[in-house]
Amino acid sequence: MIPRIFVFLALAVSPAIAHDSWLETNSNIIRSGDAVHIALKLGNHGNDHRDFKLASKIDAKDCALEVLGPEKFKHDLRSELLDVGYAPKEGYWAAKFVAAQPGLYTLVHTSDRVVSYAPTRSVKSAKAMFVVSDSLDKVARDQTGFDTALGHALEIVPTSNPVVPMGPGQPINIQLLFRGKPWPDARVSFIPRGEMLEEGFDAEYERITDSQGRASFTPRTGNVFLVVAHRLEPNESGESFESTKYSATLTVFVPELCPCCNE
Repeated sequence: MIPRIFVFLALAVSPAIAHDSWLETNSNIIRSGDAVHIALKLGNHGNDHRDFKLASKIDAKDCALEVLGPEKFKHDLRSELLDVGYAPKEGYWAAKFVAAQPGLYTLVHTSDRVVSYAPTRSVKSAKAMFVVSDSLDKVARDQTGFDTALGHALEIVPTSNPVVPMGPGQPINIQLLFRGKPWPDARVSFIPRGEMLEEGFDAEYERITDSQGRASFTPRTGNVFLVVAHRLEPNESGESFESTKYSATLTVFVPELCPCCNE
């Protein structure tokens, strides 16, 4: 039974229905000099994004996509995107990135556009992280940069490393920021691939942020988890839009075994 306080809070912060973009990698840890394969996807808006299913495809000309790495490394991926869909609104975008320097890397996607038929301004941010290591048998735990806020309007910031150590039983800890400040009493979804969340508030896979905008979820098995948050500002209007919808995602790759713990 869901406590009444959670039901009240879930209704109070019910997000606006919207398309959500997210990033995926084929692995969360790669060897130095190897390649990581990246996918930029657009998700289901018809059911309040309760699953991993695709819906349409983002306009690659209307967004930013970068790799941020150690020692202020930055690489723009937009010119390297490949369309893997047969039709303009099918499939997703893919890219390959080769990293030589060990450390933690953050993939960052942002988009800010007006959906004219709504008319609504849609502001999106998406992140995914991976680690480059000289050895795959012994991955260093002392990675830095995962908890850096990038200044997105709505942003999910990990408060513990979402790559190492990571595995079943390791919590995914995040802080939700809106315009740089913690957003309390907000709903955050931790969606496992292959599952569809219950309507309303799913007590198993959703959390309400505390007074500091923090939330935590502990996966019981390996999978890919999509952390999602939304915010609707119905009175935030402009010359060509009547409201503004914000969305933020963080994709976390949870292996069955923790590579740096040998578990």
